[in-house]
Amino acid sequence: MEFGIYKLVLMNNPFHFKQFTIHQDRCAMKVGTDGVLLGAWATVNHNPSSILDIGAGTGLIALMLAQRSSAEIIDAIEIDADAYEQCVDNFENSPWNDRLFCYHANLQEFAGEIGEKYDLIVSNPPYFKPPASPEKGEDKRAKARFYNALPFNELLESVSLLLSDEGKFCVIIPFAEEATFIQMAKGFGLYANKILRVKGTPEAEVKRSLIEFSFALTPCENSELNIETSRHVYTDAYSNLTKDFYLKM
Repeated sequence: MEFGIYKLVLMNNPFHFKQFTIHQDRCAMKVGTDGVLLGAWATVNHNPSSILDIGAGTGLIALMLAQRSSAEIIDAIEIDADAYEQCVDNFENSPWNDRLFCYHANLQEFAGEIGEKYDLIVSNPPYFKPPASPEKGEDKRAKARFYNALPFNELLESVSLLLSDEGKFCVIIPFAEEATFIQMAKGFGLYANKILRVKGTPEAEVKRSLIEFSFALTPCENSELNIETSRHVYTDAYSNLTKDFYLKM
């Protein structure tokens, strides 16, 4: 999902990164800051040999992780048919097409049938609450934003089944949901090891939490990231995090 007012793309035009291009005209959710943040921040320090992106959309995060890691297996799952097809195309047209594979699948069915365990799982899940009275003919983008498309408890249950013993799970969610999500994760044996809280500017409120989980109960490392100092003037921290991807960083 996108980072509030800090949206990167609202159009259907391709988004060009330094080493790959994202086509997004068939995807409800376009390239956005949330996805870039997670793809750049998610840990690969443990040298994962297998990676899973849950709710792949355009395939952005999986492609970023393919660029950042030497993982032999990088799988993605996407339930929307149009997004799935576009994700497959983006994978096939990338430099890492031999390592990337997308499944058109429901997460719970996938978790119940797949025999693999993954060393790194990432997800940028939908998190908006659906309206009490949905509008008739509501567009696909609106539906893709609502958390009931992938409830947090279902996401965490599936992650607990798919994550390897020493694996890491990285997610980006609204800051307002951080405490609830962490408490819910404990019920599945997953513990927050690292948190990055993101603000648009130094004066703004915290909007997003990037959280790294594992099965190990360790002291949690907390840090904060400001994206801009003023409109379109990016902080050194954000530039350093994303410079391997953005063309103009």
